[in-house]
Amino acid sequence: MKHISILLQSKERFEAIAKARELIDTDVSVLVKTLSPEEAIGQPDRRDFPIIVGKERVIEAEFDGAKAHAFTDSPKEFIGKVNEVMNLPLITNGQRAIFIATMNAVLKHLNIIRATLHCRDNEPEQCAKEIAQFIREKFGVKKIGLVGLNPAILESLSNTFGAENVKTTDLNRQNIGTMKYGVEVWDGGIMTEKLVNNSDLVLMTGTTFVNGTFDTILDYVRHFNKEYLVYGVTSAGICELMALNKICPYGRA
Repeated sequence: MKHISILLQSKERFEAIAKARELIDTDVSVLVKTLSPEEAIGQPDRRDFPIIVGKERVIEAEFDGAKAHAFTDSPKEFIGKVNEVMNLPLITNGQRAIFIATMNAVLKHLNIIRATLHCRDNEPEQCAKEIAQFIREKFGVKKIGLVGLNPAILESLSNTFGAENVKTTDLNRQNIGTMKYGVEVWDGGIMTEKLVNNSDLVLMTGTTFVNGTFDTILDYVRHFNKEYLVYGVTSAGICELMALNKICPYGRA
């Protein structure tokens, strides 16, 4: 039996919802635009977030007044109807980001999800502290694997669990091999299996849905019988439709 990706499964469920609500051929257009760092995240004190240093961007989809965000390294703009978004081949990061942001906006419009906008100013740093605290209290685990280098989250995990108990991977070549908060950044292209196998819980960014790596990570999580959480507003719709474990303390409605 052919494996169907989580993204495509969520697309099927989203399409069924949109058809049932008669939104597929609606005259209401979807507007997707790229936000500046200030529009997306405000003015946080720390300046090392990928969105600020220029490695990622947030795109914003708007459907009938409902807005939603998605992170991507390939921001694209789009104006069209829901059925046009449904027809995107979802081959590139840019196409997947447009689809995910649009799905989040439509599901928000339908009151199926709420928190779809990125937190702002110093909320991301507070969010990181709450995530680390939640993991310690909820799961009682010792070793954490962070997929995707979020500096605030990595620092909080290192402070909470000890740098020796934290592993992280990233796809940005400039980060790979560097030391961040006492943790070496591993190559996410080749060391994900090792990260999962050496962790009790895997915390992965919702951007993994956009860059096409989520299914591989989840396969490793299930193979090694590990706990996991997906963080960030990008993942709002997919996690809701697919009943995936999600955490996003400061996502805005």
